[in-house]
Amino acid sequence: MVSGIVLIVERFLAAAIQMNSSADRERNLAQAMDLIDEAAGRGARFVGLPENVDLIAPHGVKVEAAEQLDGPTFALFRDKAREKRIWLLAGTIAEVSTVDGKARNTAVIYGPDGETVAIYRKIHLFDVEIQDGPTIRESDYVEGGSEVVVASTPIARFGMSICYDLRFPELYRRLASSGADVLLVPSAFTSQTGKDHWEVLLRARAIENFAWVIAPAQTGQHIRGRSSHGHTMIIDPWGVIAAQCSEGPGFCIAEIDPAVMEHARKAIPALDHRRLDV
Repeated sequence: MVSGIVLIVERFLAAAIQMNSSADRERNLAQAMDLIDEAAGRGARFVGLPENVDLIAPHGVKVEAAEQLDGPTFALFRDKAREKRIWLLAGTIAEVSTVDGKARNTAVIYGPDGETVAIYRKIHLFDVEIQDGPTIRESDYVEGGSEVVVASTPIARFGMSICYDLRFPELYRRLASSGADVLLVPSAFTSQTGKDHWEVLLRARAIENFAWVIAPAQTGQHIRGRSSHGHTMIIDPWGVIAAQCSEGPGFCIAEIDPAVMEHARKAIPALDHRRLDV
C-alpha cells in the first residue's frame, strides 16, 4: 500500500447507528428501521448498524434464531438498502452455522440496488473473564470466521471487522494493505472494558492505517448481566473524532472526505516506511 494513493473518490455522508438491542427482536428491528430512515433522510449515503442489531438474548435463543443469508431478517435490511438507495452495513445478525449448537456472527454490506456486496463473519471470538464484570465465552456458541474481507464499492473500499477484532491490529494492517480506506467496526463493547479501551483502540486503528473508522455500537443495559458502552464514533485518518453519539439510541453523522486521508498519508508516510525484511 502506498501512502499517496487515495481510494475514496468523492466525499460522502456516513451515519453510524447506536442501538439498545434486547431479547425482543421485533422491537429491535423496528428501532433499526426507524434510525435508518432518519439517517437516510439526513443525506447519509452509507449507514452502519451495530453488532447484534437484531437480538441480544441468552446464547441458546440466539442459536435458535439464526437464519440463512436469505432469511427474513437479512432480507429486511437488503430491502431497506434498496428502498433508501444507500450502502447499508447490517452488522451483525446471527447466521446459521455448519456446527451444531453454534451460530455465525455475520455482518453484510448491501448496496443501493439491494445487492449483497460483502459478507464478513467475526474472526476473533470474545472468550474472557472480566474483573467485576461478566464471564463470556463466545466460542461456546459462535463459529468463528476465517476470511479477511475488503468490500469494494463505488464510494469506498470498506475493511470489515466486528467488535473484539478491534484488539488485533494485525487484522487492520492486513485490511489497509489490501486497499481498505474505511474500517468498519460494528460492536457491542462491554461497559467494563469500553470506558478505558474503546476510544483508544478505535483512534489507534485509524492513526496506524491512515484510514477512516466507522464504529456503530450497542449502548446501555440489555439482558441481565449484559450492558454495552455505547459511544458510537466516526474517526478520521488523523485520529480525530469526527462525530460521536451521546447516551441512548440514535446516530452520528460525518462527511467522509478523501482529502483528509491524502493529507495524513503525505504528512507521515509511515505505510511506505514499513520494514518487511525484518
